[in-house]
Amino acid sequence: MATASSDPAALASEIQGLIRRADFTTAIRLGRQAVGDAGAKASGPADVPVLYALAVAQRYAGNTGEALATIRRLSSLQPQHARAWQETGHLQLARNALPEAERAYERAVMHNPALLASWKALVNLYALYAGDNEVIARKRRLAEAELAWLGELPRELLSVAVLLHDGELDKADRLCRHFLRAQPHHVEGMRLLARVGERLEVLTDAEFLLETALALAPHNPRVRYDYANLLLKMQKFGAARVQAQTLVDAAPDNLSYQALLANACAGAGDTERAIALYDQVLAQSDGQHRLLVMRGHALKTLGKFDAAVAAYQAAHAQRHDYGDAWWSLANTKTYRFSDAEVRAMRDAESAPATTEDDRIHLCFALGKAYADRRDYAEAFVHYARGNALKAAGIRHKPEYLTLRRASLEATFTPTVFEQFAGAGCAAPDPVFIVGLPRAGSTLLEQILASHSTIDGTQELPNIIALAQRLRRSEHGYPAVVATLDADYLRRFGEQFLAETRIYRGSAPLFIDKNPNNFFHIGLIRLMLPNARIIDARRHPMACCWSGFKQLFGQGQEFSYDLATLGNYYREYLSLMRHWDAVLPGFVLRVQHEDVVNDLEGQVRRMLDFLQLPFEQACVDFHASDRPVRTPSSQQVRQPIYRDALDEWRHYETWLAPLKEALGEDVCHQFGIH
Repeated sequence: MATASSDPAALASEIQGLIRRADFTTAIRLGRQAVGDAGAKASGPADVPVLYALAVAQRYAGNTGEALATIRRLSSLQPQHARAWQETGHLQLARNALPEAERAYERAVMHNPALLASWKALVNLYALYAGDNEVIARKRRLAEAELAWLGELPRELLSVAVLLHDGELDKADRLCRHFLRAQPHHVEGMRLLARVGERLEVLTDAEFLLETALALAPHNPRVRYDYANLLLKMQKFGAARVQAQTLVDAAPDNLSYQALLANACAGAGDTERAIALYDQVLAQSDGQHRLLVMRGHALKTLGKFDAAVAAYQAAHAQRHDYGDAWWSLANTKTYRFSDAEVRAMRDAESAPATTEDDRIHLCFALGKAYADRRDYAEAFVHYARGNALKAAGIRHKPEYLTLRRASLEATFTPTVFEQFAGAGCAAPDPVFIVGLPRAGSTLLEQILASHSTIDGTQELPNIIALAQRLRRSEHGYPAVVATLDADYLRRFGEQFLAETRIYRGSAPLFIDKNPNNFFHIGLIRLMLPNARIIDARRHPMACCWSGFKQLFGQGQEFSYDLATLGNYYREYLSLMRHWDAVLPGFVLRVQHEDVVNDLEGQVRRMLDFLQLPFEQACVDFHASDRPVRTPSSQQVRQPIYRDALDEWRHYETWLAPLKEALGEDVCHQFGIH
């Protein structure tokens, strides 16, 4: 008699072996011994592989109802389990419940597009009732194309695709590299390895792979599509727009390409065209809750607040647990949730089927909703829960940050700046606003971009991309700086100006407000010696608390833990002291609290630093209609207000880890007790 293994993965494998031998009775008995019947034993995440194997055994045994109950238990534990949705499709098909089967298979391929059986089933289901329905016909064409592509993949690469979408990235990486050693120029192999690299955040390697694959197969739309999406993730919006336009030109009726082009246009600042493209796609398809949110973001950028809110509301109306729609409403900073909306968010956040990503977004939105109600204890509970869930999936290491700061300070010495005196590109065009997120940089940009000689742009990725490129050199960054010559530095500066031209208007000066450029002030000085830098600084408790309650679109991984936030702020202060010592007068420090208390005085101070005449429009910054892409976009369209200066004090009871991490010196400097 077979006995159950105590290890869930081993037991699942044992059950699968019994299924292959058609011993369904024993397979079901072993599964039930381990996980019990629904309601008789609480299940946990470790039970997922056993529950899946048990459901398959029950289906093969003809126990459709029991199998569905088992799958529901699994889905409550792991809503994004693609094979569970595929199994649901098989079971609903067995019951002749065709609409339910279709929905299940669609969820399966949404979570794992490499599931061959689900695509086969969808092709057949769409064929049954396509008729003259263009939406169904389009779905069928997509399913047929995916099925054909998967069918052409070598067996090893099909396994890579499945592993990739199941999240088993290390296995996918090893298998794909092994395949490419034998066939180094296999385009689909390179494309899949690039997708693995993207998931592992090795973006520059992924970019190189896709560039190479595209050179080998310039007419391969999958390669170009992945390349454009990667460029979007790397914030290379101009290049992404070129690739997306090429796809649309080749297939003008492809809605996915149109949506991609819309995203690229929005990133590149061509917001009106982006909205027109979003509208075009939305008019021809349904179930586009993600696209509705993107459209809302574009409308918010243009200051069309009511229209943006309507887009976000339409998105969560399509899918009530779509966390990004709820968070996007909260992230306008001025929207106030109704009691009914708070109840809806609480229900969605607590529902077992809600995905972790949606749950994170809902937690941050609920934090904002309760903060607006002055229920600060409940607000903190949700902010803390959202941050804890988010922090579990990030890789920020405070000790690495310390080493990074120390290496910058050791490299960028007075001797280095003396050695390269007169080097770099002499253009005075860029004004960099650096600091920490939520320190008031958007406000400073809005003030300065209201001047007739300054263009506002956005948080440009170019300086950070250059540092990453130098990091891959033989010496690494920042040590490689000592090996550069004046010609390199001049070309770096010229390249920066050329690459950022797409984001500018006709003004002689422009702003790059990427806050993380504070790490690279030394590099900026060497390549653009006549650039100006403004350090946007805010009281550490106010700044760090504001960061803690902000769910960032990407990056800023230090912000999801109070102690880590405090450590980051302390390291930032230390590095800025170094820049002040080795580059006296190169950086102007602007304290947010001073801007709030004396707006005109600080405006004049900044314009004097930039050697520009005073213009009243800078004081009346809120009247500007320029596009603003950051979370503060709605706030900076209003006059200065003081409410947020001491907001952190409502949560002081829970902020001891932040104070401790800031350290005695910082707390003493800012009067924190």
